[in-house]
Amino acid sequence: MSQDFPKYEGMYSGHVGCPGCGAAIAMRFLLKGLGNKVILVIPACCWSIIAGPYPQSALRVPVLHTAFETGGAVSSGIRAALDMKGDRETVVVTWAGDGGTFDIGFQALSGAVERNEDIFYVCYDNEAYMNTGVQRSSSTPYGAWTTTTPGADWKKMRKKNIVEILAAHRIPYVATASIAFPEDFIRKVRKAKSIRGARFLHVYASCPTGWRMPSDMSIKIARMAVQTNIFPLYEVENGTKYTINYHSKGYLVKEYFRLQGRFRHLTEEDLEQIQEMVNEDWRLLLQKAGLTTMSEH
Repeated sequence: MSQDFPKYEGMYSGHVGCPGCGAAIAMRFLLKGLGNKVILVIPACCWSIIAGPYPQSALRVPVLHTAFETGGAVSSGIRAALDMKGDRETVVVTWAGDGGTFDIGFQALSGAVERNEDIFYVCYDNEAYMNTGVQRSSSTPYGAWTTTTPGADWKKMRKKNIVEILAAHRIPYVATASIAFPEDFIRKVRKAKSIRGARFLHVYASCPTGWRMPSDMSIKIARMAVQTNIFPLYEVENGTKYTINYHSKGYLVKEYFRLQGRFRHLTEEDLEQIQEMVNEDWRLLLQKAGLTTMSEH
């Protein structure tokens, strides 16, 4: 860690998350980057439970728990109320899982960013509806087992590319972050804090329970997702300027998949197909960042 890594802790030492919970680690880094002038809006998700039952809370900042589909709308209303009071210092943050972002909450999110509301929307992505029993979401990757895609019926659709969808709204700032790269994570949080208008951060948050892996593997798995280009780290400013923050080690995706029970059923042929998908997505991202052209491939 660098010398200027924030000392501030926005979480108390106790919470009710599962051992190795990537979402809990992600919240800690978010608050380190933002400080205490924050209001959190948390739609229904794992963090509705992790924070603890009222009147207790694992968080040192104000929290408003809201309905599953309302993250973008509630944050917009809080921002309007703060503006009427003349408070431009407090940052309004929606903190939602992939279910409340990719699926159920997408209409409110898209509406808020289309209006360029001055809110910071953060999706911690554990790639399924983990709080209610590991059901498939549109963030669940191709090939994954869930309780609603069991056995031979594993998910055969590709993961929704939420970053490109948000970038298409031409908002000031969209980025990805990972719990395995804390300095990059916190830098992006601080950058988002300095920007007015809609900002969106897509955070990779591993889930030992839903991914069927040991709890001490959370950070390693998160790191491998970046190193294999499954989850690249990059930023998009105003929908057009792409910056890649990390160039992968070129690891094969099968090394990542074989460490997780949710992919144990995949064959070598399946893994080769997924590798081709990842390679294609990486080439497209390089092209958007101006680092290559499609004619070179």
